[in-house]
Amino acid sequence: MKLNETLLNIMDNQDLGQEAEEMDDHMMSSLETPLRPDAFDLSDAEKIVIIERHFREIMHTMGLDLTDDSLKGTPLRVAKMYVQEIFSGLHPENKPVIRRFENKYKYNQMLVERDITVYSSCEHHFVPIIGKAHVAYMPNEHVIGLSKLNRIVQYYARRPQVQERMTMQIADELKQALQTENVAVLIEADHLCVMSRGVNDVSSSTITAEYSGLFEQEQYRSEFLSHIRKK
Repeated sequence: MKLNETLLNIMDNQDLGQEAEEMDDHMMSSLETPLRPDAFDLSDAEKIVIIERHFREIMHTMGLDLTDDSLKGTPLRVAKMYVQEIFSGLHPENKPVIRRFENKYKYNQMLVERDITVYSSCEHHFVPIIGKAHVAYMPNEHVIGLSKLNRIVQYYARRPQVQERMTMQIADELKQALQTENVAVLIEADHLCVMSRGVNDVSSSTITAEYSGLFEQEQYRSEFLSHIRKK
């Protein structure tokens, strides 16, 4: 497409852009992260090569001098970061292996893991979502290692996300891993798509929660919330 045709398309879409701005903070298509059937046909190494090439073109289009010592390695750094780090949760091979242990000591009280670091990315603008996750469950016949709670959170955080979906995905994974419905997940996060662009609101934060099983009852939900608020 010629440059002037591209500019005309941009101008024609300006009205639609305002409508999209009003809607994009609340769009979630399904519980599953939207992926194409061929999402993993390419190896990570192949993806890095392609992303590097495209990001180099983005930087070139913005007018940056890619011969500069500070910038010339940026396309490769970004490509590796996308595939190996901040979006590594897209690949099922990176899903943590969860081993259940018999609850031999018959612990039957609430277990809470609070202040788990959440570092994710808004799928609407690809800028960071930064916050904390708090998870809890009521053990039955099985328990899992404490580090696995963190790993489950990090796995679902490391992909383009909507906070509501991420909260529900973590809760569903915990229920499957623990073989119980008695699970609670609460996430408190700051969205840079709100803070650094758009309304530029640096004081607001977003809270999402998912309660199931016993945590749907006020008694257990209140106990969970009291634990995570204690400092």
